[in-house]
Amino acid sequence: MSAPPGYEKKFADFIRLCSEAKAKGATEVVVAFPWVLGDTYEEVIESLSRLADAGLLLHIAARKDSTSLN
Repeated sequence: MSAPPGYEKKFADFIRLCSEAKAKGATEVVVAFPWVLGDTYEEVIESLSRLADAGLLLHIAARKDSTSLN
């Protein structure tokens, strides 16, 4: 399966996070918000696949009692 069109540009920071974490020997990454992984099903699946390919575990920070910032 190929990445959704425009994924590499839209999620460049997330891709870099995965690359740097793997290069430093990290086993886990933390994202502040779930939407960091994608806006569509295809984007989320691509992000999860990249995490799995890098051998990284995912943690999503706890939700605060505020309205969505997305």
